[in-house]
Amino acid sequence: RDMAASGPLSRFWEWGKNIVCVGRNYADHVREMRSAVLSEPVLFLKPSTAYAPEGSAILMPAYSRNLHHELELGVVMGRRGRAVPEAAAMDYVAGYALCLDMTARDVQDECKKNGLPWTLAKSFTASCPVSAFVPKEKIPDPHNLKLWLKVNGELRQEGNTSSMIFSIPYIISYVSKIMTLEEGDLILTGTPKGVGPVKENDEIQAGIHGV
Repeated sequence: RDMAASGPLSRFWEWGKNIVCVGRNYADHVREMRSAVLSEPVLFLKPSTAYAPEGSAILMPAYSRNLHHELELGVVMGRRGRAVPEAAAMDYVAGYALCLDMTARDVQDECKKNGLPWTLAKSFTASCPVSAFVPKEKIPDPHNLKLWLKVNGELRQEGNTSSMIFSIPYIISYVSKIMTLEEGDLILTGTPKGVGPVKENDEIQAGIHGV
């Protein structure tokens, strides 16, 4: 593989092109948002300038007054895939990262009300904080992970990936039938309940139990 065109997977955020996000993938979060559970995943995209590597500042968009954290397991693609069969999907995974889908909730509510895309609410600069890369060998079962998030030391979100509505292989297969996925691309797999607001100078910590 051409390292010049890409780079080490451990620094996927420096060269990975696409960030594909799945909305409404935990029933408890769907309920807290008063949304409907759908038979297919809701997809939206973030640009690569949304990346904020661990330890860097998360920027608040000037046009929002209500920025929310959404804790998600991110899946990093290890090779290019198009129309990947579900049974083979995990062969395309290089590893994982803990991610935040920062959301301008007031803007999203307005978009929903007007039937408009969520771009302004989801795709602003630094809207995708990511942890260090976790190689897939370190996570034998991505569907049995306990995720947690604290704001200023207070626990806000806790959820288990076993509660996902759509599994990782299903999501990879589904997305790759629509758009070709490339090495270094990131898929965000949805957030459990407990999303909430952050203010300027708040500190967010998040983790995967045991990882």
